[in-house]
Amino acid sequence: INKTSIICASNPNVILLMADDLGIGDLGCYGNRTLRTPNIDRLAKEGVTLTQHIAASPLCTPSRAAFLTGRYPIRSGMAAYSRVGVFLFSASSGGLPSEEITFSKLLKQRGYSTALIGKWHLGMNCESSNDFCHHPLSHGFDYFYGLTVTNLRDCKLGQGSVFLKGTEKSIVTSIQIIGITLLSLATVHFIGFLKVPFQALGYCLLITAILLVVLLFFFYNFRYLNCFLMRNHQIIQQPLSYENLTQRLTKEAVQFIGRNTDAPFLLVLSYFHVHTALYASKNFIGKSKHGLYGDAVEEMDWSVGQILDVLEKSNLNNKTLVYFTSDQGAHVEEISSSGEVHGGYNGIYKGGKSMNWEGGIRVPGLLLWPGVIQAGTYIDEPTSNMDIFPTVIKLAGAQLPCDRIIDGHDLMPLLQGKIIQSKHEFLFHYCNAYLNAVRWHPRNSESIWKVFFFTPNFNPEDSNGCHDSHVCFCYGSFITRHDPPLLFDLSRDPEEKVPLTPETESRFYEVLHVILRAVDNHTKSLHAVPDQLSWDNLLWKPWLQPCCSSLFQSCYCDYESEENLPEMPFG
Repeated sequence: INKTSIICASNPNVILLMADDLGIGDLGCYGNRTLRTPNIDRLAKEGVTLTQHIAASPLCTPSRAAFLTGRYPIRSGMAAYSRVGVFLFSASSGGLPSEEITFSKLLKQRGYSTALIGKWHLGMNCESSNDFCHHPLSHGFDYFYGLTVTNLRDCKLGQGSVFLKGTEKSIVTSIQIIGITLLSLATVHFIGFLKVPFQALGYCLLITAILLVVLLFFFYNFRYLNCFLMRNHQIIQQPLSYENLTQRLTKEAVQFIGRNTDAPFLLVLSYFHVHTALYASKNFIGKSKHGLYGDAVEEMDWSVGQILDVLEKSNLNNKTLVYFTSDQGAHVEEISSSGEVHGGYNGIYKGGKSMNWEGGIRVPGLLLWPGVIQAGTYIDEPTSNMDIFPTVIKLAGAQLPCDRIIDGHDLMPLLQGKIIQSKHEFLFHYCNAYLNAVRWHPRNSESIWKVFFFTPNFNPEDSNGCHDSHVCFCYGSFITRHDPPLLFDLSRDPEEKVPLTPETESRFYEVLHVILRAVDNHTKSLHAVPDQLSWDNLLWKPWLQPCCSSLFQSCYCDYESEENLPEMPFG
C-alpha cells in the first residue's frame, strides 16, 4: 500500500459526487435497510466512511460556496442576513465573488482538465445577461453542463410551487393590508373626515395592479425563465426536460472521463437528486419501497455505479480519489400536495435542511482510493465539507492561498491513519449569516460539546421541522434565543434530546467559557465583505434574464433532442 500510495499520490484524478438534500439515513452504508444503494455502499466497503462529516451550512448556496473555497460562507459574503438564504432566480446579480479561489481554479492552473456537471447554484451574471461573472467557467471549470440555479417544484409541471408554500401567508396578508388601506381611504373620503384626491387613489390602485400583474407573469413563466439546461455558456434546453435527466448527466460525466484518461482531471458531478421536484426515469419509477423519493435515490445510486464502472474499465481506479457527500441534510418538511413524503431520512438525528441540529448538517462522507486509503475504515472524528479544498489542492501539488484564511484541513493524514484526531477542534455552525451553534472537540477527549445560542421554533411544536413556512428561518419570531446557551455532549447524546445543565454537568460553565473564547477569536478573524445574498442581489432583474429565443416565445428552445441521445446501459 505504501509503495502504491507514493506512485498514485502525485496528481491523482479527483471525482467529487454531491447529492442534493440527501439524508444521512437514506444510504445502506449509514444504516438504511429498505433503500437499495449498492454502488454508494461500495464506496464505504472499499474506502473510508466519515461518520461525523459536517456541512458548513444547512442550505444549498452557502454550503456549496464553502465546499468550493474551503472557507465559511460568511467570509465570502455567501451567507444571508435576510430571510432568503439561497439564489432562486437565474436573473439575480449575486454569486460567488470572482476574488474567491476555488479548488477548480487551482487544479486548472496545475494542468487538470476540470468539469462541473449538474447543479451550480452560485450565481451567473452581474451586470448583463451574458457577462457570466459568477458562471462555473469563471471559477476554474473548463466544461459545464447543468443548471446554474437549482431544481425546484416550480420547474416541473404538476409539482406545485415552493413560493406559494413559503409565502402564501405573506402574500395574502399583504393583499389584505393593501385592500383594507385603500377601502379605508375611500371611506374617510366619502364621509368627509379626510379629503383624499381621487387621482392619488387611482395611482395607488394602478401601482398595485401593475405589481400583481408582474408577479403573476413572473411566477406563471417561472419554469421558462429559471429552469434551463446549459452547456458551457449556451442554453441548450429552456425549460428543462426531466426525461432521462440523470442518464444525460451520467453520460456527460462518463464522456468527460473518457476524454481525459491520459491526463489528470477534476470532475464535480453535482446531482439534481433528491431535491424536489422529484423525478426518475421509467427504469426506476415505482421500483423502490419509498415512493418517488426512493426511486430517485436508487437512480442516483445507479449513476454512481456507472462512474465506478468506467473508472474500472479505463484502469483509473488506483489513480483516482472518489468522494461522495450531500450538500446538507434531508428536507423534512417536503411533503407533496397529495400527502406523499418527498423529503429524506436523517436517521437518528434531529431536524433537517435549514437547521443546525445534527439532521441538517451531518451528511454522508465517503472516500475511495484503492491502494492509498484503507478499505472498510470508519472515522468518527469531526470533519467538514470544507476539508475537500485543502485535500485536493495538496494532492495536486498546488499551494494553498496564503492571503486568506482557509477553514478546511487536509484529510489525508486522517484517512491514512497518520493522525487519529481531527484538526477541527472547533466548528462554527451558521444559520445564514448568524452564528447559531458551535462544536468543540477537546484534544485527548471523547466528548464532543455543542452549544446553541438559538434554536428554530418548530411548527407544529411537537414536529421535527417548520412545516408552516416550508423551511426554518434564522431570526426574530422564528427562533428562541438561549441564555445561557443550550449545551449537549454529542458523544453521549447524538440525538440532541436532553440539554445539559449546571446541575447535570459539572463542567457546564467551563465548557461555555472555552467556546465563547473561541467564538471571540473566530469573530475577530472575519472581515466585512459585500453581501451577495442581499435583497438587491437576490431579486429578479429583467436585464439579467438569460433567454435562448425571446420573451415573446417564452424563451423556449430545445437543442438537447432525445432522438440523438442513446440511452445509458442499465445494470
